[in-house]
Amino acid sequence: MKGNRICELLNIRYPIIQAPMNWVSGPALVAAVSGAGGLGTLGPNAGSPDITYDVDLTAERIRERIQEIRKLTDAPFAVNIVVGFGEDTKYSEKVVAVVIEEKVPVAVVSVGSPKVYTERLKTAGIKVLHAVSTAEHAGKAQAAGVDAVICEGYEAGGHKGLTELTTFALTPMVADAVNIPVITGGGISDARGVIAAMALGADGVYMGSRFMVTRQSASHESVKSAIVEARDACTVSIPKGKMLARDLKNRFTEEYMKLHESGASLETVINFLEGHSQYHSQLLGNAAEAEICCGQGAGLIRDIPDAADLVAAIAGDISAGFAALEKRLANFFQQP
Repeated sequence: MKGNRICELLNIRYPIIQAPMNWVSGPALVAAVSGAGGLGTLGPNAGSPDITYDVDLTAERIRERIQEIRKLTDAPFAVNIVVGFGEDTKYSEKVVAVVIEEKVPVAVVSVGSPKVYTERLKTAGIKVLHAVSTAEHAGKAQAAGVDAVICEGYEAGGHKGLTELTTFALTPMVADAVNIPVITGGGISDARGVIAAMALGADGVYMGSRFMVTRQSASHESVKSAIVEARDACTVSIPKGKMLARDLKNRFTEEYMKLHESGASLETVINFLEGHSQYHSQLLGNAAEAEICCGQGAGLIRDIPDAADLVAAIAGDISAGFAALEKRLANFFQQP
C-alpha cells in the first residue's frame, strides 16, 4: 500500500500483520501470509510435536522453523519474542540470540518491557514491533526506540492486560500518544475491521483468530470447525493472575471459571491449566475440553480459506468498503 508507514517500514504490500499464535502460526501459515503481501509471524511453539521445557531445544526448534520459512518464501516475516519475567527470560534470551543469528527481518515483542531487547535487536538490523495495552505503555515503547507499537483491544484473543480497553477506545488513544506507526488488533476479521482501524488512527492491523481458521494454520481441524460454528458472544475473558485471556467458550472455560470463583488454590488452578492447555486443543484436537485462545471476531468467521486468498480478499474488499463508506458519508453531509 503506497504511502503507508507500516508497508514502508516492513517492505510489505499490505499493512496486514498475522498475529503470532501458540501452536498455530507455523512456517506454512507464516509463508502464506508473507507471500501474499502481508507479514506472517512465527508463534512460540507452532510446528513443535510436543511440549518441552528445555531452553536450548526451544531455541533450536525456532531456528529450524525460521529456516523452513525461508525455504517457502523470500518475503519478509516476523518471529514472536515473548520477553517474560524473572526466570522465564532464560527462554527469550536464547530466542533473541537465534533471531539475530538467523537475521530475521522483524521481531514482534510481547509480554515484557521494551527496554529489555529493543536496542540489541535494532543494532542487529531487526525491525521491532512491541505489543502494548495502554497509551502510556506505547509512549514508553517509543522512548525505548521501537519501530512501531501494536495495541490489542479487550476483544482480542489470547493473553492481554487487565485494562479492558476496547479496540475502538484504545487505538485512537495510542495513535494520539506516539508519532511512530501504530498497528491495532482485537476483533478484526475482515475488510470492514481494517477500514475502521485506519479511521481510528492505525497504520496497520493485527489479525490472529481469522488466520487461525485457514488451511495453512497448524490449528487442529476440530478447533477450526468449532470456531466456524461459533456465533455471536462465543468467547469469554478469563482472569489469569496478572493477565486476562480471551477464549472460545467451551467446557474448559466453564470449569476454569468455577475453579476461579470457588477460591481454589493456585496449585489446583495451575494443574488444571496445564492439563487443559492449548497444546491439548490446538495440537491434540480436544476442542471441547481444552483452552482455545480466540478473539471476539470469531463470530464473523464462516469458512476455512487459503491464507493467501484471505489476504487478497481483504485487500480487494477494502476498495469496495471505502466506496460504500464514502457514499454513507456523502449522505451524512447533505444539507437539509
